[in-house]
Amino acid sequence: MTAIGSEGRRNYLLLSAFLFLFFFAQADAMSLLAIWLKGPIGLNGVQAGTVFSANFIAAMLCQPVYGVLSDRFGLRRYIPIFIASLVVLCGAFFTFIYAPLLQENLILGAAIGGLYLGLTFIAGSFALESYVDRVGRRYGFEYSRARLWGSLGFASAAFFSGRLYNIDPRINFFIASAAGLLLIPVILAAKIGPDTAREGQAPDLPAGQSLSVLRQRKFWGFMVLILGVTNLYLVYDQQFPFYFASMFPTPAEGNVMFGYLNSAQIFVEAGMLAVAPFIVMRTGAKNGLMLAAGIMIVRIGGSALAAGPLTISACKMLHSIELPILAVSIFRYIAYHFDSRFASTVYLIGVSFGHSLGLAILSPIVGRGYDVFGFPATYGLIALGALIFWFASWFTLSPTPRTDARGRPLQLDDVPETMAATSTPKTGADVAPLHS
Repeated sequence: MTAIGSEGRRNYLLLSAFLFLFFFAQADAMSLLAIWLKGPIGLNGVQAGTVFSANFIAAMLCQPVYGVLSDRFGLRRYIPIFIASLVVLCGAFFTFIYAPLLQENLILGAAIGGLYLGLTFIAGSFALESYVDRVGRRYGFEYSRARLWGSLGFASAAFFSGRLYNIDPRINFFIASAAGLLLIPVILAAKIGPDTAREGQAPDLPAGQSLSVLRQRKFWGFMVLILGVTNLYLVYDQQFPFYFASMFPTPAEGNVMFGYLNSAQIFVEAGMLAVAPFIVMRTGAKNGLMLAAGIMIVRIGGSALAAGPLTISACKMLHSIELPILAVSIFRYIAYHFDSRFASTVYLIGVSFGHSLGLAILSPIVGRGYDVFGFPATYGLIALGALIFWFASWFTLSPTPRTDARGRPLQLDDVPETMAATSTPKTGADVAPLHS
């Protein structure tokens, strides 16, 4: 990490702790959701797909709001505090509202659950990542170095979640609430001042100006990869825990092993988050996106051919390689090609909203495919579709030069006029803003 001042170091440590706790809570609430829906709740593949679809429809509605508000609020902590407050409610919500509603009225339960999960753990996670990236650029620390603590938090919870689930699934939900109680004092302890040089402009921007990125050809070229490859990958991963557990002699044994493997995968992922900036520095953001997407397709296709616990576990571990490269590449691609005042809008509408839109459409369709054709055949079809979008992305993504560790092009001739005129060598952020 680039040398930073005491205030930047304090904020780095506190935001790293915040991400650790948030993703710890997310793992407890969400990592075994597919198993919970098909186990204690008793849903079939189509019904579980309907629930996932509702989650992402709700998230899709939240993400544009989070994006515009994030650009307007800048470094102010309104959104992190709001999300932390929602995490506190996790145990009570799952136990006393979500589970009874799903069993009595699937559509109503899916709608209310989708609103909570979308606001809190789906759209909420993207909003928090965008906020940490923004603070990192202000105080000189890399987003990926803070985000790796989020992965460690997820892994720490995942290590125990399978065993705790076999005792009582509600234990995980109330542990998530306990983590939420710690989130609020952590974010309040951070000393994050206004960025008057950059963030001060955002509150004066009308929402229509923030949404002007939707008229840019580069934005839609970027969306071919997001709406195509990554959406298909995410819908493949939704019910993967259930398929993984089916490879073992008993579902209970599979649940425990999935928790252990999930934890191991995320610890490796955390280490990769420290290495990924240097990989993307050499490849450039476009090639980084294509590399990560290629690994996704290999994992989906490999899962279709998996013959037992060993091969399906190897496919699971590929996630620890592609996710860090994808995350860093996305932020660097956005930083290079889009006005940084609208970075949260591009990320939350382009990436997060794009994911939710695709998953809302695909989840029930793929869920039906699992029931009719089985997991292997459905995975094969998903891999084929992702491969088509991967080839198309070679032509739609805009060229992006190799960058240094701060996200700035190695050759000054490659810098867009807006970046060259305003870049500052003092930032140590993982991605460099277009405007200082």
